[in-house]
Amino acid sequence: MDLFEQSPLRNENAPLAVRMRPESLEEYVGQEHILGPGKLLRRAITEDILRSIVLYGPPGSGKTTLGYVISRTTKGVFVNVSATTTGAAELKRLAEEARDRRAFHGQRTILFVDEIQRLNKAQQDVLLPAVEKGDLILIGATTENPYFEVNPALLSRSQIYQLQPLEERHLLALARRALEDPRGLEGIACEVSPEALEHLVRIANGDARVLLNTLEFAVLTTLPNAEGVRVVDLAVAEEAAQAQRVRYDKSGDHHYDVISAFIKSLRGSDPDAALYWYARMVYAGEDPRFIVRRLLVHAAEDVGMADPTALLMAHAAGFALEWVGMPEARIPIAQAIIYIATAPKSNSVVKAINSAMAVVEKTGAEPVPIHLRDTSYAGAGKMGHGAGYKYPHDFPHHYVVQEYLPGNLQGFQAYEPSNQGREKVIKERLAYFAQLKAKS
Repeated sequence: MDLFEQSPLRNENAPLAVRMRPESLEEYVGQEHILGPGKLLRRAITEDILRSIVLYGPPGSGKTTLGYVISRTTKGVFVNVSATTTGAAELKRLAEEARDRRAFHGQRTILFVDEIQRLNKAQQDVLLPAVEKGDLILIGATTENPYFEVNPALLSRSQIYQLQPLEERHLLALARRALEDPRGLEGIACEVSPEALEHLVRIANGDARVLLNTLEFAVLTTLPNAEGVRVVDLAVAEEAAQAQRVRYDKSGDHHYDVISAFIKSLRGSDPDAALYWYARMVYAGEDPRFIVRRLLVHAAEDVGMADPTALLMAHAAGFALEWVGMPEARIPIAQAIIYIATAPKSNSVVKAINSAMAVVEKTGAEPVPIHLRDTSYAGAGKMGHGAGYKYPHDFPHHYVVQEYLPGNLQGFQAYEPSNQGREKVIKERLAYFAQLKAKS
């Protein structure tokens, strides 16, 4: 049945997530970065001047809901199709109808295509002329990266908006509204404990549809007590969600204890423990970006130059998270964790930058030696800038003895490589350069 149909019967029997679909932007929760006051997309919708867009985001983030809100707001003819059940012939018919509607009646047609990534190239090409001419305003919804799944020609004529997983405050607001709204569970005598609601919000992992449907299941399957009230406590919520709560307060001590154990397991070269603490955080609903940020820091702080690839692995995990999303990104993140945990360790980078910062704080702004100064601007040569500079690539082994520090700091050493991993080779190379300096 069409998700945008306005049928009392449909509203009565539809899942809670469908019944609670907002009727206006004022009821829409989340995505403030694109729909907040003053944002361009919000103005385009409210002023009915929308152009073709692609909504890209994880399940339950509000793509279809936003399409529904637009259908309630626009004065044009709104058509809703699913890419899984629509062929090229129907898309061509819709494009032709949109052309005629605009030509003979001056009406705009807005076509909402759910799961647009499932349209093949030929099907997408059918829509291109109508979109290009303005006969059809396209709203495509996809959970996949549109740059990979949607034809470049269609993308170039559309604005892409990325929706983020809903935050816990958004989900909590939606759950409370569902319990109090006549469209929702207001007519059912029920009590949901704060612990149960918190668990359902956390286990939903940013997905409003999962939250609302699990909440409805928990309420409807709970037998009324002697007073006729259905009491949903933590045990009921855990059973409804088929997941037990892991004690984990993201704003309290336990949060910091777990991330501390995670980092110390990485530093201690224990991949099994590191993966365990990572799984604890994922299961409890920790923001995966927070975990990847800690990986990035740890790769430089505790692995460093012993294996510089560790930092690249952490960066790749972050890239995978942004481009693939959870839960799939848990795999490349786990790979980075294993790599970093098993890599040779060195904290020489930390010591080096701390030493450099300390000497700058102590000595202030020492003048740049004349041979190192910039020579690219007019008059620099007349002031002697660059005089005596030796270009290393003009010498054997691309190295020449030359002073690069201010005169008062000559001999200062910030970086002291260890004997771990690749850093052992670096240490030998720097020792060779030091011998050349001593002989000069």
